[in-house]
This record gives sequence, structure tokens and C-alpha cells, in this order.
Amino acid sequence: MIDPDGYRPNVGIVLMNADGRVFWARRIHRDGWQFPQGGMNSDETPLEAMYRELREETGLLPEHVEVLGATPGWLRYRLPPRAIRRQDRLVCIGQKQVWFLLRLLGEESDLRLDLTDKPEFDHWRWVDFWYPVEHVVTFKRGVYARALRHLAPFARRVAGAHAVPPPGPELRAFLGNRRSRPARRPIRPLGRGPETSGAPG
Repeated sequence: MIDPDGYRPNVGIVLMNADGRVFWARRIHRDGWQFPQGGMNSDETPLEAMYRELREETGLLPEHVEVLGATPGWLRYRLPPRAIRRQDRLVCIGQKQVWFLLRLLGEESDLRLDLTDKPEFDHWRWVDFWYPVEHVVTFKRGVYARALRHLAPFARRVAGAHAVPPPGPELRAFLGNRRSRPARRPIRPLGRGPETSGAPG
């Protein structure tokens, strides 16, 4: 499913533990680390897609998490030219994403990376809240910065300001140069599921 501008609808997941650190996973057979994310099916709301991707990529069920917040509209990033498949009938130039912040309510033992025939990740760890912005692959850094900047207030309400401090000078400069692009079209409501603070509507 690709929109007329060439962007594939997608959801991103920031999973946070009790001390404010976030789930950071290594892609299988690759050296890159990232947050869980995945494409939406045409019959799914963002919330439904998020729960499906959460199960597929981390093994967690809705009862294992609490939705703390979500970005209010699409956040976009473009793929590098080498990753764009120009021969496809519908050319995808990037992703447009709704990002969710979740708090882990279950146990770490509930996290399973091997529940599908083709796992996305082979290793994971907890990292500081802002760590992913500087360590994800370069072309995703802008969207990670925008997503975490929006979700940080929700995280602080739960984990405290000490766990999610303001970004340092270098990161502030990076964040300050990235502006969220407004959604060109309204996205569908979250639909069924728990109420989501700051959710797209």
C-alpha cells in the first residue's frame, strides 16, 4: 500500500521500561539497530497495525503494554536512492509513520523475537531515551528525532524528568533543525483499543 506521493503507511513503536529506557533491537543478519516498525495493511487502523507489529516483532500482546501517547499525524522519511526499487509498478520513495510510545507492563521474559518464520530482530537491549537518534541509520535520524521529541513529555510523566532529561547541546541542535512535516491528508482514527493520549485522530 503506497500513497500517491510514494510513501508507504507505517507504524513505529517506542517501548519503554519502568526506568525510562527504551527497547533497541538489532536487525537479523544485519548490523543495524532500530525501533520496531512495520507497514500497515489497507484494512488496518494505525493502532491495529501497531498491535500486530508488536506481536510479530517482540512477542508482546496488548495486555503486556500500556499506550502512553502517539504522534498526531504522519511523520515521513525518504529512503536512500540505493534502496528505491524503480522497477516496481508502484515506486516507494519512503515511509510515512505514526509513532506510539508504550510502557512495558509485562515481564522481560514476555519479550520473544522468534515467534514468526522470519524474525525481524536477533538481539535487543535497553538504552537511554535519546540514544537512538544518534545511533540509528542516517536516513532515519530525522524522523526518530521528531518522534522522540513529541513522545518525550508522555515518557516524563511516567518515568520522571531524571529518566528522560532534556537533550544535550549537540542533540538539541540536531532536533532544532528538524521540523515535523504536517500530514497532507488526515489519517484514519486509531479505532478499537485503549484510549491513546495525543493520538492521531
